[in-house]
Amino acid sequence: MKRIYIVAIIATLLVSTNTMVTSTRTPTSTRTDFDPLVDVSVTVEINMIRFLAINELQTFPKNEGNNSPNFYVKVFINDIEFISPVWNNTKYVTDPSWNATLNVPDDQENVTIIIQLWSHETEDILYDLSGDLERYDVSLLYSIKTGYWTGDDFRGDASGYGRLCGCDDGTIYENDRDSELWFDITQTDYDGDHIPYWIEVNTLGTDPTIDDTTLDPDNDSIPTYWEYRWGYQPLTWDDHENIDPDNDSINNIEEFLTSQWFSDPYRKDVFVEMDIMGDGPNGEKTYFPENSRELAQTAFNKQNIVFHLDAGELGGSDIIPFNANLGWNDFDAIYQNYFLHGDANNWRRGIFHYGVVVYNANIAGFTFQPDGFQISSSKLEAKKDNPILNRDIMYASCYIHELGHTFGFWPIPGHNQFCAYPWQLGWWWVHSYRSCMNYGWTYLIVDYSDGSRRYPDRNDWNRIDYSYFENQ
Repeated sequence: MKRIYIVAIIATLLVSTNTMVTSTRTPTSTRTDFDPLVDVSVTVEINMIRFLAINELQTFPKNEGNNSPNFYVKVFINDIEFISPVWNNTKYVTDPSWNATLNVPDDQENVTIIIQLWSHETEDILYDLSGDLERYDVSLLYSIKTGYWTGDDFRGDASGYGRLCGCDDGTIYENDRDSELWFDITQTDYDGDHIPYWIEVNTLGTDPTIDDTTLDPDNDSIPTYWEYRWGYQPLTWDDHENIDPDNDSINNIEEFLTSQWFSDPYRKDVFVEMDIMGDGPNGEKTYFPENSRELAQTAFNKQNIVFHLDAGELGGSDIIPFNANLGWNDFDAIYQNYFLHGDANNWRRGIFHYGVVVYNANIAGFTFQPDGFQISSSKLEAKKDNPILNRDIMYASCYIHELGHTFGFWPIPGHNQFCAYPWQLGWWWVHSYRSCMNYGWTYLIVDYSDGSRRYPDRNDWNRIDYSYFENQ
């Protein structure tokens, strides 16, 4: 009897245990497969990396050396680590061609992602991508249900969706290893339109087997995918021509037209087309150093005003026939022929400023249209041997000085003949206005002022009028 009693107790315990396990398990039939058409993998793609080097924007930089880092990226997807190759001795990685992909559970909505930027040195150093003063890396939560991510980067944040910026923690003018990194997160998607299956079936009512990338069912001139990505209703008409949430004077239709170049409707963008003059018959050369382009971009990007300079990469830019001595009246013809191409309604007008680099003109730089300006390479080359000037900084400073005139800056302390040289009293009076718009700082820094110094300082970055060049 005792043996039978013990067996009965064991059988009862086994039944109870199995019952408890079964009761806590979700039946297979009620589990959500967020995309039954594919086996979901999540990809983090790195699109661009830039070191926002503070020392390159300072005056008297000739002894700074070239301390370019050796960058690599670490990405963690659901705690699985991926490490990129090392990009050696560079501050700017414009085409990384690297991504990390992980197959994830199709029935778990959220995927955790961590992105880190490292410099490979004797001892590896973590670079700053975060808006948090306490850490340098970023943490994200990606939803395979919606295709959106949140966390340390989200749609509508200061630096832009898919862009990380170490200056977001307020260290714009500190040596904090601040960097920016552009990325995207996608998942496998049967029709390839980057709108997840669950959203197409349960929210939009679109067909998850048909690519909606270029379709525009609400006839508002912007296709379904762009509207979905930026939080608009793709099936409801919107007046996108008059919607400009970031107030950068680039409306949503224009944001869509420039989206291939990483524009963001919730973060300010500045577009500039640079045309450059061709070589002369006697070997005359028109210059604009590559590093000057990077310095100009860095000055804006640190402020989360993303600077897009088109020297042939953004669908424009021309080589202007050589002319040894251009007069004031020659530039209107250049503007009409090489920027507008004879079309007064050219879609780029009102989006792009036009900054042309010529061999020689009346003075080193001036504006000739509300959206057009020039700098003269030969005039700047004549200054390059000055011991206190750095050639790269000189070009970039002159270029964004003239660009500043298309932003409607007024007043401009020090922008007159009485403040141009240290032996003038006016030079000292306005020296606190630390902007390349001030003749006392032109050629020495690649920056506008932030208004943090004594009068007559101005906060140029806050007083940019993005519509000025369209309304004149």
